Order: sequence, then C-alpha cells, then structure tokens
Amino acid sequence: MTDLITSEPAAMPADWTVRSPHRIKRARAETRFRLYGIVAIGIAVAFLASMLLTIFIGGAGAFTTSKIGLDVTFNEQVIDPSGARDPASFRGVNYRPLITGALAEVFPDVEGRQDTRALYKLISTGAVYQLENMVTENPDIIGTTQRVWVSAGTDTNLYLAGKIDPDMPQELRQLTERETGWIETLKSAGHVKTDINTSFFTNGDSREPEQAGILGALMGSFFSLIVCFVIAFPLGVLTAVYLEEFARKNRLTDFIEVNINNLAAVPSIVFGLLGLAIFLNVFNLPRSTPLVGGMVLALMTLPTIIIASRAALRAVPPSVREAAYGLGASKVQTTFHHTVPLAMPGMLTGTIIGMAQALGETAPLLMIGMVAFIVDVPTSVVDTATSLPVQIFLWADNPEIGFREMTSAAIIVLLIFLVLMNLLAVILRKKLERRW
Repeated sequence: MTDLITSEPAAMPADWTVRSPHRIKRARAETRFRLYGIVAIGIAVAFLASMLLTIFIGGAGAFTTSKIGLDVTFNEQVIDPSGARDPASFRGVNYRPLITGALAEVFPDVEGRQDTRALYKLISTGAVYQLENMVTENPDIIGTTQRVWVSAGTDTNLYLAGKIDPDMPQELRQLTERETGWIETLKSAGHVKTDINTSFFTNGDSREPEQAGILGALMGSFFSLIVCFVIAFPLGVLTAVYLEEFARKNRLTDFIEVNINNLAAVPSIVFGLLGLAIFLNVFNLPRSTPLVGGMVLALMTLPTIIIASRAALRAVPPSVREAAYGLGASKVQTTFHHTVPLAMPGMLTGTIIGMAQALGETAPLLMIGMVAFIVDVPTSVVDTATSLPVQIFLWADNPEIGFREMTSAAIIVLLIFLVLMNLLAVILRKKLERRW
C-alpha cells in the first residue's frame, strides 16, 4: 500500500505535447467555421445597412419642402363683397385670383391663358385652402397685403430639391425652359425657402404629393391596433392560463395545442380571407374600417400571444405554486394571485411582439378593403380608414415621381414605430422579469 502511494507517476510519452495531425485538422476546421460565421454576419449586416441607407436617402427629402413667398392682397371684393364678415361665407370662395394676382406682381410680363396657367402650376393647388384657412381664422386680414409662404408645386419642389436635372433634354423633363427660368427668378429674388414638411404628419392622403400625409394612415393603424389588443390580449392570456394550469392533458388538449402552433405559421392573407368571409359577408360589419381590421389582426396575433403566455407560465417555478397551496390557497387563487402576476412580464413581451408584427401587415387588410383612397382622418374605429403599410403600398404603386420620396419616408416612420415597440418589449422584460 505504501509503495502504491509513494511510487513515482508513470512517465509521459515523449510526443505527448506534439499535436497529432487529427487535432491540427480539427483546429483548422474550427477556424474555418468561425471565419465562415464572421463572413456570413458581415454579409447580412452589409445587406441590412444597404437597405436602410437606400430607404433613408430616398425618403429624407420628404421631410422638407420648398415654400414660395407671395405678397398676397386679400381683396375684399373677391373674399367678402357684402362686407358681412361671416366666417361661413369664407368657405368656398375662389381664392385663385389672389394667387394669380400675386404672381403677376412678380412676373408682369407673363400674359395669355396658357402662360398664366403654366405659371400657376409652380404653386401647389393646396395654396387656395391655405388662404381660406388664414381668412377664416383672422378676418381682419381682408383688405391688407400679407407675405404668405405657400407650398411649391410637385415639379417645382422636385426641381428645387435637385431631383430634376436642368441639363436633361426637354422631352425628358417635367418643366420647360421658361418654367425653370421663373423658378430661378423667384429663387434669386428671395421668394423661395426650404421648410419642414409638416403636411406630411398632419394631412391625410392626397392626389398631389406635396399635400399628401400619413396622419390618416397612422390613425387607422392606431385604431386597428387598439381593437387588436382589446380582443387578442385577454383571449390569448386566458387561453394560455386554461391550457397550462387547468386543462387536463388528453388528446383534445393535444389537438388544440398542435393547431395553435400551426396557426402561428399560417400566411397572414388566410386570416384576411377569413375576415372577408365571416366579418364582412356573414356579420355585415362596415367595410374598410379599423374595427374589422383590428379583428382580423387579432385572429392573426392570438397564436403568438398564447404561445408566449404559456412559455411565461412554465417559467414560474413550481415552488411558488406549492407555497400557495401550503398556505391554503385554492387553484384559482394560486393561479391569478401568484402565477399570472409573475408571468405577466413575459406575456406583455409576447403581446407587444405580436402587435409589432400586426402593425406591419398588409395582405389581410387588403382583403377586407382597407386599400381605398381616404382623404379624411378617421376619428373612431368605425370610420373608413387605411393603415400605414397599405398607404405605403398605394404610394409605391403610384406613377407620380413625387410619391417615391413619400413612400420611403413612410417606410422610415413605420420602421421607427416597429423599433420602438420592440424596444418597449425589451425594456419591459428587463424591468419586470425576476431571476429565479
């Protein structure tokens, strides 16, 4: 026994520290695999950066617009010949002569109907509504001359933004040589400035790019998500609680679980067909409204919420339930007083991720008719509306060159909302979750 304890260890082979060819080959394979992973990540990041850069470069110009300053004389004979100063009478007045008169002051040599019409095209058609709002809000300006900064027309805005090359052949340009000369005259006289395009955030859709905005689409998406959350969150959470805490494990519950998992992978357009067949054709709900859109999105979001909620319930340690039972709590008390509150952070995270997915959906909303041209901003869930992804689809399909920037700008806004929603999910998970 003593000999075994005090004996010297067996001598190591002389080539023990020499790496075998097999180990060298394995190390090289691991190095190559690591290199392949780095290259794959680099390619993915490059594609993502290229896409985002293209979108931001293409849409940055839509957040600014060109304004043209005109010295407008608010002629009383045109606006209020009776002198009653009734605000209701200011609506519907033809304010175009006021604009043409202001342009004539700058270009007195322009004569003839054709040239006058071409000169008027330099100004946005929405300028008349701007003058109407000014007079309605402040009738005291009637009879005075005011410097008014009105929006430039679509082609004028593109030219001032450098999107129209003046050296291009005439047949390939939207503006004639004389029209570009007028623009340069206004620019040199200090009648042109660049301003923030507030109309993009405050207006609904329009046929004219300089007047179009995303407010109507944003409100449509907002109301749809509200309806989606009100329906999907309680149904999803209660379904997950029942399946995880109360339902017996048998063939029926297994069948339900399999179908829930399958529904999470069903293409979104199928839910649109379901909404078209059930909500519109059977229940005769109003078409193209956030109410129906939110119900369709709720059907699509339910599987995601259920799966995430069940995973959150499983993450609660069994000791919490056992401690509640040991203190005499019932099954319902244990579930809703202890288990569900502890699982709620995970449930909220899954819900927000599902809502972010619903925010970017287009196909199911197209099926229920939320693709109409909507000018008015919706004020309730039963007003006709569209959504932000559908608005992007409509603008992308528009041949007008001015809508190209609008499309990219709307995509930027949508990406910002998606990032904020996912960031909110991460913050909630970090703030509310508990480590076990």
